[in-house]
Amino acid sequence: QVQLVESGGGLVQPGGSLRLSCAASGIIFSTYTMGWYRQAPGKQRELVAAITRGGSTNYATSVKGRFTISRDNAKSTVYLQMNSLKPEDTAVYYCKAADFIATYWGQGTQVTVSL
Repeated sequence: QVQLVESGGGLVQPGGSLRLSCAASGIIFSTYTMGWYRQAPGKQRELVAAITRGGSTNYATSVKGRFTISRDNAKSTVYLQMNSLKPEDTAVYYCKAADFIATYWGQGTQVTVSL
């Protein structure tokens, strides 16, 4: 059974930082492209950042220079370091694992940026 479990969300003030983690089980983690997506109320889910099995990364324009995605294949975990957070970063953040055959999603973790 595949599980993606996100953690690290919470309430933070503008300008603050959070580190999200997504621990995977039930898949050969190193063979999957991993991604972080987010969905704000009333909006579509959007890609935040992704990292391929080879370590190549891409970011949404809105988070470039502020967020960093990384992976630890030994721990089957992908991270999202979020710095200089803004109120518009408020959303539920989801972890995604994908290969040529299947796509899996985590349950999401809430990130709220507010005074």
